[in-house]
Amino acid sequence: MSRLLLRGGAQLGDVSTPLCDPLTRSVATPVSDPLTREWTLKIENLLATVRSESWAVLLRDWDRSLRAGNHPETTRYNYVLAASQLAAYLGEGMPEAGGACDPASVDGRQVVAFQASVVESRSAGTGLNKHKALQQFFRWLVAEGEVERSPMSEVPKPKVVQELVEVLSDEQTRRILDVCQGQGFVQLRDQALVRMFYNTGARLSEVGDLLVSEVDLDTDSVVLTGKGGKQRRVRFGVKTAAALRRYVRARSRRPGLTGIDQLWIAAKGARPFKSNGIKIRLRVLGERAGVEHVHAQRWRHSFAHEWKLAGGDTGDLMLLMGWSSEEMPRRYGASAAAERAQAVHARLGIGERV
Repeated sequence: MSRLLLRGGAQLGDVSTPLCDPLTRSVATPVSDPLTREWTLKIENLLATVRSESWAVLLRDWDRSLRAGNHPETTRYNYVLAASQLAAYLGEGMPEAGGACDPASVDGRQVVAFQASVVESRSAGTGLNKHKALQQFFRWLVAEGEVERSPMSEVPKPKVVQELVEVLSDEQTRRILDVCQGQGFVQLRDQALVRMFYNTGARLSEVGDLLVSEVDLDTDSVVLTGKGGKQRRVRFGVKTAAALRRYVRARSRRPGLTGIDQLWIAAKGARPFKSNGIKIRLRVLGERAGVEHVHAQRWRHSFAHEWKLAGGDTGDLMLLMGWSSEEMPRRYGASAAAERAQAVHARLGIGERV
């Protein structure tokens, strides 16, 4: 029996469950869009690791339902991943339990044990994400008549302590840009990437999934696709536009890119430079610049902080950042809230008028 992994990826379901019925695979429906095809393949690979017939059939039908509901591919993957992880955990850790072979037999005690293992091995935040995904899965099972009630009613949500994310200062960003200097393809790409995050406050996936057609160098704007597939147009400044123009010209001279619509290209070969690669690259650039823990989210927090510091409207900030919850403007840039309060205090001059 193979070891259960809880850090994502198809290996999570790669466990032996000899007590369950053998599995008959169905054939996936082909899709034409490259990005959709990529995520569909990831989901197919994930489903291929599920050893129980009942689990695999229901997970596949749930994914079809999510697709019919126009849920984004990333949401579908993360939902199916969470349920597959539960199946793998029960198959390895509780093989005698009914839930190991059939989702309809899963009870609250089994989900609590799984959730506790996720919180212990990863974090409370990851545990909460799994909790939310499993809520959706068992809610769907209830709607489909597979179970009478969801076991999630017996499972408490993990309590998550909101950690403050430190903003990146202009000086730190300048140091990161300094290590990107050069006229080589990779240097031009890295300059454009850093400036995009710094100038727009966009999410990692929003920048990482950009297509060439979504960048308009005539209007200096970009179409970002956020959570839930929601799109918004965001302007960028003169320096970012210049960096993008230089990179796009360099990209056009790279051989073998015909048919590749993604904006960002890897250093070697004619292949897209995906979000996970960008995440690693940002960390490497930070280390070279002597700036620890560099990631896209820190520029997102910095953007919100600078906006608030300048007295920008909260509603406009929500539109630019792709937020629908009013909780998000309070959370982002929170680590620099004292600086903003002190700036307002100094500007108002309270206690200085007499």
